This record gives sequence, structure tokens and C-alpha cells, in this order.
Amino acid sequence: MSVHNKLRKHLYSSVGPVLLAAMSFATSAVAAPCTGPGAPTTTQTKCLTAVQIPGNPLLSFDISWVNPIRSEYYLADRSNSGIDIINTNTLTFQRTIPGFVGVKRNPNGTVNNNISGPDGVTSHGRWLYAGDGDSTLKVIDLSPSSAKSPIKQTISTGGMTRVDEMALTTDGNLLLAANNAEDPPFATLFAANGDDPVSHTTKIIKITIDPLIVPAGAGLSIEQPAWDPTTARFYTSVPIIANNPAGCNFDGAAGPITCDGGLLVTDPVHPTAVQGAFDPATNTGVIKLHACGPNGSTVGPNDNLLLGCTPANNPANVTTLVINAITLNYANIANITGSDEVWFNEGDGRYYTGSNRNCKDFTLGPCPTAAQQAAVLGVIDGTSVLIETVPQSSGSHSVAADSKRNLIFVPQVAPVLVVGPGGDTTAVGAGICGTTSGCVGVYQHQVNGQGR
Repeated sequence: MSVHNKLRKHLYSSVGPVLLAAMSFATSAVAAPCTGPGAPTTTQTKCLTAVQIPGNPLLSFDISWVNPIRSEYYLADRSNSGIDIINTNTLTFQRTIPGFVGVKRNPNGTVNNNISGPDGVTSHGRWLYAGDGDSTLKVIDLSPSSAKSPIKQTISTGGMTRVDEMALTTDGNLLLAANNAEDPPFATLFAANGDDPVSHTTKIIKITIDPLIVPAGAGLSIEQPAWDPTTARFYTSVPIIANNPAGCNFDGAAGPITCDGGLLVTDPVHPTAVQGAFDPATNTGVIKLHACGPNGSTVGPNDNLLLGCTPANNPANVTTLVINAITLNYANIANITGSDEVWFNEGDGRYYTGSNRNCKDFTLGPCPTAAQQAAVLGVIDGTSVLIETVPQSSGSHSVAADSKRNLIFVPQVAPVLVVGPGGDTTAVGAGICGTTSGCVGVYQHQVNGQGR
């Protein structure tokens, strides 16, 4: 999942020799998982174990997803060019579904997120949908009979860059996927498979945002959509929009970003090719947000949406936003920011944030630079109160939860000494994983005596 295109390269800047010398682990280090700062004993959310992913060490991954009915966790693993599947009941690695473009690099050796894949991922029943770096949506059959050739369809969205984040309606019949790295960005509405036994996913319409709201040429994007069944609308994070507030700067090439973001509301039954400013009569269009340039989006209790605001979009953002889909009233949550993927876990009634750009010290105000930021797993209760933050590897930005087992899955980047630029520049990930290859850290919040 990306942020403002002009800022992407900042995520994977080179690590200086002084920092490398300070690393407290060696590439050959192997220890028990769940140790160190990423596994505090004082938090309610406990590090339970780590699941190792075979193959290449984890340098680059994107969105993750859980289907609690199938007891499966899915990770868009670019390092191994496929979708990793973990059994959430046994907490064991099952397989990787291949067929994706994998890691693509810039001339300087850093990862080019815009054309790497897989990226976004979501599922309904036997059907898994995943975006790839070549602007295609791949439709995957998870049934045992399709194990040898699970990719049933590869559908181009017509762009040159990745199909990123996506969301499904509750019945699995409609899918909205974002091409976030196109300029201008766009979304594609698909007729998906629902519970049908044969794949027949087709494109319905390409959706863009009025260029007065998301101007071309500035590398702006659209990010994670979420589906709210009560309003029957998709809600998609828009990191930066023009004139919010009036006269703000939306172009990183012209100086620091001062514009806040928006929330795109889409009616999939009556979609329009170009969406403009929010219209309360149709409950569609772009809502202007305050103090938030969001990446992530998830629907919680009472039609509240938690949005993953981040200083990577607007350097002034130091809070997380919750907005009600019906009233549009909102509240800001202090002491947590810098989120990419966010997730509401119905099992314990808590939001979880993959906050790879959280401020180290909120008393200092904005934290726009990497030196002022650290990655954490944010834990927020259903009343929008921050419960705690748990340190994660420096590239950790993905989170998903199994609502039946109250397990929270957070993939960890391998150390920079192993994978180079883009790797973990702390000792946190190696402590969580117990290895220096990266892993999927598994956390648990016990509810009413539940637990493993």
C-alpha cells in the first residue's frame, strides 16, 4: 500500500554505516520467538508465536487478510512472488500461491512499490482476489481441487501500475479495487463471484475523482476501501485532496504537503465514472477530512470508520480519525498515527493499526521524518480509545485479525543486514520472529477466558 508517490522512495532510503554498526543482532542469530521490545509482558495484546515463511527472507510485502470461517490468513508476499497462506487454527504455514510479478526494483536497488506485486488481497468463501504489479486482478480458487492451478482469471484494469487495495460487499458479489499509483489514480468496480462455483469476475466501471479534487500530475493516490453494509456504500481513503483547506499545497514537488485528505463514498449499485464532492442527497462523493491524510480504512461498531491517518501524506497529522458513516461526525484519537492497513476485529471489539510511521514523541508535535518515527501495532477499543502500542519491525505496516480466535497477525520485515535497503533497522523484528528471515508475528488478546 502506498502513500503520496513523491514520498514513496523515502520509505526505502539507504541505511548509514553508523546505524548498521549499532545493530544488536547478527545475520546468523536464531532464538526463540516473541522476545525483546516487540513482546512486552505489560500489554494486554500478547505476542503468542511467530510463523516462518519458507523461501526468500521477507523484504517486501503488502496487504494481509483473514478469512476466519476458512481459518486462513493471506499475505501479499512480494519477496516470494505469491500469496502466503497460514492456517489460523494450527498457526502453521500451508502454502504460497505463485504467479505474481514479485519485487521490482528502482535503479538504485530500492523496491519499486508501484510495479511490484502482489499487493491488495481480500476474500469471500472459496474465492481470493489479489492485485498484481502489472495492473491485473487475479481471481484465485482456494478449493482443494484447484490446488495445482488456483488462478482462474487474470483481469487487466487498464493501467501501468499495481492493483492495490480492495474490498468486497458482504455477499462477495461486488469488488472495488484501487489503482493507487496511476496518475491520476482510479478504482475499478467488478462483478465478483459471490458463492458461485465457477469464476466469472468482470469489470463494471472505471471510477476516477474530479480533477479539481484530485489533480493529475502531482502523484496523488487513492487507498484502502471498506464496505459498510448499513449504508450499502464503499468508503475509500483518499490521502490528499486539493483545497482542503483552501489554498493548501497538494504537490510535494512544490514544498511540504499542507492539504488534508478525503473519504470517497461510492454507491456500487448506481456507480458513476467520475465522482465529485460529497452529495448528501445521494450519499456519494468525496468527504473532506480534518487533520487526516488517510491510507487505511475499516468499518467498526455503529457504522464508525477508523481511518489510518499518516504524516507520510500530511506531515502535520499526529492523530487517527474515526468518522461515522451515517452522521459524518468524527473524533480524533491522540497518540497514534502513521498507519497503513487498519483492521476492526469483531471478536474482541478492537481496532488494530499497522502504524509504521507512529511518532516516537508526541509532545514534540509533528513527526515528518523517519528519525522521528517508529513502527507499532496500535490497539484501539470500540469506543475509539487508544489502549496501547506494541513495537514492530521498522517496515511493519500490515495487520489482520481472526475474529473467531482473537489472533492478530503482523508480518515482520527481515533485518537490513540480510535484505538490504527496506529491511528492519531495529532489533524488534528479529526478536518477534526468533530468526533473521522475517516472519508473521501472531498476537493474542484474550477475551472472557479465551486463549490458546
